[in-house]
Amino acid sequence: TCSVAKQRNSIITVTCSGHGIYESPLCLYSLSTQAFLQKLVRNLFAEGNDLFREKDFKLALVQYVEGLNVAEYAASDEVTIPVELLCKLHINRAACYFAMGLYEKALEDSEKALVLDKENIRALFRKARSLNELGRHKEAYECNSRCLLSLPHDESVTQLGQELAQKLGLRVRKAYKRGPALAWGPVSVHWLGGFEEGCVCVFVFQVSLSGVSHPTIPKGAELLQSQPEAVMPNTALLVKNPLASTHVFKQACHLCYPKTGPKAGDYTYREGLEHKCKRDILLGRLRNSEDKTWKRIRPRPTKTNFVGSYYLCKDMINKQDCKYGDNCTFAYHQEEIDVWTEERKGTLNRDLLFDPLGGIKRGNLTIAKLLKEHQGIFTFLCEICFDSKPRIISKGTKDSPAVCSNLAAKHSFYDNKCLVHIVRSTSLKYSKIRQFQEHFQFDVCRHEVRYGCLREDSCHFAHSFIELKVWLLQQYSGMTHEDIVQESKKYWQLMEAHASKATSSTMKFVCGQCWRNGQVVEPDKDLKYCSAKARHCWTKERRVLLVMSKAKRKWVSVRPLPSIRNFPQQYDLCIHAQNGRKCQYVGNCSFAHSPEERDMWTFMKENKILDMQQTYDMWLKKHNPGKPGEGTPLTAREGEKQIQMPTDYADIMMGYHCWLCGKNSNSKKQWQQHIQSEKHKEKVFTSDNDSSCWNFRFPMGEFRLCDRFQKTKGCPEGEKCCYAHGQDELTEWLDRREVLKQKLAKARKDMLLCPRDDDFGKYNFLLRDGV
Repeated sequence: TCSVAKQRNSIITVTCSGHGIYESPLCLYSLSTQAFLQKLVRNLFAEGNDLFREKDFKLALVQYVEGLNVAEYAASDEVTIPVELLCKLHINRAACYFAMGLYEKALEDSEKALVLDKENIRALFRKARSLNELGRHKEAYECNSRCLLSLPHDESVTQLGQELAQKLGLRVRKAYKRGPALAWGPVSVHWLGGFEEGCVCVFVFQVSLSGVSHPTIPKGAELLQSQPEAVMPNTALLVKNPLASTHVFKQACHLCYPKTGPKAGDYTYREGLEHKCKRDILLGRLRNSEDKTWKRIRPRPTKTNFVGSYYLCKDMINKQDCKYGDNCTFAYHQEEIDVWTEERKGTLNRDLLFDPLGGIKRGNLTIAKLLKEHQGIFTFLCEICFDSKPRIISKGTKDSPAVCSNLAAKHSFYDNKCLVHIVRSTSLKYSKIRQFQEHFQFDVCRHEVRYGCLREDSCHFAHSFIELKVWLLQQYSGMTHEDIVQESKKYWQLMEAHASKATSSTMKFVCGQCWRNGQVVEPDKDLKYCSAKARHCWTKERRVLLVMSKAKRKWVSVRPLPSIRNFPQQYDLCIHAQNGRKCQYVGNCSFAHSPEERDMWTFMKENKILDMQQTYDMWLKKHNPGKPGEGTPLTAREGEKQIQMPTDYADIMMGYHCWLCGKNSNSKKQWQQHIQSEKHKEKVFTSDNDSSCWNFRFPMGEFRLCDRFQKTKGCPEGEKCCYAHGQDELTEWLDRREVLKQKLAKARKDMLLCPRDDDFGKYNFLLRDGV
């Protein structure tokens, strides 16, 4: 007993001395144990509040933790601490955890406060915000709804409720706002965005003859009010769920959806299991089906280039075990077929089904991350030329930066510039980034995706996914378009320096014929012949890439990448090369023949250098800066992706641009030849996903049912019949016709077709009257 008392006295002494209480702890403790400990907890609570006001959340957290520790010690000694004070300590500690981004701990403290006082609105709101940050939007919505019943006009509660409703796809009604009313005397106010204070805080309303003035806030109360976090108005699902009306989806993990049998489909969902779900398994079922069991939807197989319709696994249809298991490329049930089909079209993203913002939070989105994901570069172009019909690409010139490079117009560049994201691959793609405005919607325009939006800049929806992300970045960070362009330049300069440093001393290109003779010979200054006496031609087919082996201290040859369609997760060494033997594979072996070759392939894959020509261009820029290289002009290497560097975009900032084909034309004559070509006309009416969007034949020109097919369920003309074979085919034909009409109207509006051109081959039925 004596040792316990000594330990207790030492704890109290340390705590008191640390918080300005210099009276003898033994004296105070003997006079009134309960009053002393209550005073000590209140002092810790007040000191934590002072630190919180100064936004020193870590030190404030220490005071709240110490206060709760003293309260726990007091409870062990049968000393009562007021429940209201304990509840405030937990709420304020939750506020610290939330400010520090520790949302799990903030949720725990909010729930502890609700155990002490289940009607505490502040604790309930703190719980709702924590659940929202953790992605548990449905639970957060329920908590916030309870807050809304008590505080229907609180802006923080209303704003969170609207945000959660939009994330869950619910209808959002505008909040009813009362008119101004006179208030007499002190009125208590809830600050749900801040933290609990020890005293009651009041607003004093002053009434004048002219009307109601703004409330005057006491200085102490003004400090208590924490800054509200940035929220996104008009936040909607970035990717709509096309199966929302027919399917229901849920997330699970291996604990709540365990394997219960030896067969491939033996899984059972454990409803109501208390655990921390990882949510890494997608479950689904048909909404109106009698079968209410949750079915696992495996990731879509992407190893094959299969473009046809998905089919059910024969073994699963016969209720047998599939020997391929999760590696089976056939679907196990209809729900899996439906999801895979939409995923291949690009209309459904399982990562965004339950997290509408795709994990994008404040501070997580930067220009570097955007460019790393989407490639390309941000720059300024003349907006008048860009919006003209047809589109003209022009920028400010070095000689006269105040005027655009369109010599026929010479628009003022500074007054008419617009931000554009340019991606150069097999074609050129320009995406205009409009300045974000409050009434814009965080969603991609469905018309733009399908056939081109006719509203253009007046549309309130984003016209590309990159524009959508830039809007999101602008609202969170406040970056201007000038800041974005500067950050883009800095990013690519760093990337170029990194790539040059990585390849400057470890690789070189030599003459292939000399290499076979055991010689390492580089090209001459003119890059026409090798520097050997034989003077072999320096062409693409006759040069070899060498990499210095640190282990062998000699040059090792590197072959081109085996495939650029489907990159493996990692490259492995060939078993023959590992054993020191010559590879016996007849074709192009897809395994690396040396560790150096494996490392070089990995470097090319990670930097999206898809062929040896790009590697050569990069090496040439380092060793011969004045030489542009063979791969610089886009027209010379159509069909191959370019190295994404700012200098690569210097020669593509002028001329007419066809956004359908992604090509520039330097003159009117070249432009007329392009828009009259058959390849361009075909591009007007087709898109990359046509093969997966439509299930029936292409419309044959007659939009009504075939009489013979209706009578006999068969037609002797078969696929050549001009009429629709069934109501489903006719419905698709009518829908497809409207889409083609919209595409034709958009192309004519953008002057991508000659005004008098009326020869479109199989699409001529669109020009007939009455169609």
